[in-house]
Amino acid sequence: MYANTASRPAPSALPVRPDGPAYRPLPWLAAVAVVFVVVQLAFVVPGSTPSWDETVYLSQAGGSAPPAFFSAPRARGTSYLVAPVTVLTASVTFLRLYLAVLSATALVGALWVWRRLLPTPVLVCAGAFFAGLWPTLFYGSMAMPNLWCALGALAAAGWVARAVLGETGLAAPLGAGAAVAAVTLMRPADGMWLALPLLLVAVRRPKMLAALAAGLLAGCAPWIAEAFAYHGGPVARLHRASEIQGGLGWNIAVDDQAKALEGRTLCRPCDIPWKRPGTTVWWAVLPFLTAGGVLVARRTGRGTVARVTTVTAGFLAVPYLFLIGYAAPRFLLPAYAVLAVPVAECVVYLFTRARRAGRPVGLAALALLVVGHLAVQLQVLSRVSAISHATGAEYAAVAGALHRAGVRPPCVVSGDQAVPIAYYAGCSSRQTTGHDASATLAEVRADARRVATAVLVAGEGGQPPPYARAWPRVVLADTRGAGTYTGYLAVPATAAPSRP
Repeated sequence: MYANTASRPAPSALPVRPDGPAYRPLPWLAAVAVVFVVVQLAFVVPGSTPSWDETVYLSQAGGSAPPAFFSAPRARGTSYLVAPVTVLTASVTFLRLYLAVLSATALVGALWVWRRLLPTPVLVCAGAFFAGLWPTLFYGSMAMPNLWCALGALAAAGWVARAVLGETGLAAPLGAGAAVAAVTLMRPADGMWLALPLLLVAVRRPKMLAALAAGLLAGCAPWIAEAFAYHGGPVARLHRASEIQGGLGWNIAVDDQAKALEGRTLCRPCDIPWKRPGTTVWWAVLPFLTAGGVLVARRTGRGTVARVTTVTAGFLAVPYLFLIGYAAPRFLLPAYAVLAVPVAECVVYLFTRARRAGRPVGLAALALLVVGHLAVQLQVLSRVSAISHATGAEYAAVAGALHRAGVRPPCVVSGDQAVPIAYYAGCSSRQTTGHDASATLAEVRADARRVATAVLVAGEGGQPPPYARAWPRVVLADTRGAGTYTGYLAVPATAAPSRP
């Protein structure tokens, strides 16, 4: 099938796809999407609870608690995405189902942009490769921005490639501009790193340049408006965002990203033992598969596609490999999504070559490698999901103890892990120091005279701030992650509502 579709198109024209059911990608892409959702429902959704970052995004759009402090690096796109659900229900299960189905649909949509550029086997393989990575599966149903940036980047690169290969009309510029706007709305930094290579590729196409620039500005508009309203302007907000992220500059985080792939959703700091190096084998092979895919694409007349994908993925990966001092697997999802195209070129070529050469041993070896790769991804996914569920259960345990101690909505929580625990308890989170500082000491003391207020201290030997040391001390819960949570509580008699 691969050989029949690998004709050499003219450099300035889109390839002509053959007719026939075998070459129609939609049923195959739909199958990939269904499997993507089913795996999420099996491994991630059951028992799932909101993570720390999710509680911030969910609280902005309704959720079950007052809005948490929205720090300088964050953007509103994720809150807009979940708003249709959070304004109707606080059910986490319903939210997970909504996001799982929506992300699978978006995956098909992003791949559909490439249907005129790639043979069906390559297109489907690209979707399967990206959908089979454990970070993709884990974040498919999460209220986090990174997967949506990845799908937007894949779509934007496809639209630009179509324009470079000669597609006329407004569909490609409008599609690319919309995709860049969506990515920028989710994460402005990712939008900028995506737009840079695409602007370079499309430098001789005024319509595409205008659309990409307009999309970038449209996506940044809410972030810029909020910067003027709350952060002293865009420059001040960028400076504060850099401080929160540990300072942006030359930092080689390649080894940190490799360590994080063993199942750490955030590796900060990442000076930890590397216990499972086998989980990084696929990552180490990725550059070689990409290089092989580029060579195959050039031989089959798809060199332009290979250039667009590799350059775009390289730009998307640079900040997270060389400019920050910590790692999270989700950061590289946009690069993985775009690199899925040349990787699929290489993988399909290897299978086709082995089949046409009549080498069953080679086919079996390749199949075994693919199965082994997927088994590793599912194993890590299972471990990460279990850790996430346990962390959420600990937050819920502390929140439940606060309720039993009389800290019920309306209420205020400050101290260790105050942001997620306040969300679980239905309270406002008010920090006086750190990245989420949103109140002064005087304001927290004033809250304590008005509503039920708790200052949390995690672990042995921790001390509350001076203003709370005279408050009643209550042991709330023992957790594996942070040790024993102790609460220093101020519950005015007029602030204790009926038991929920």
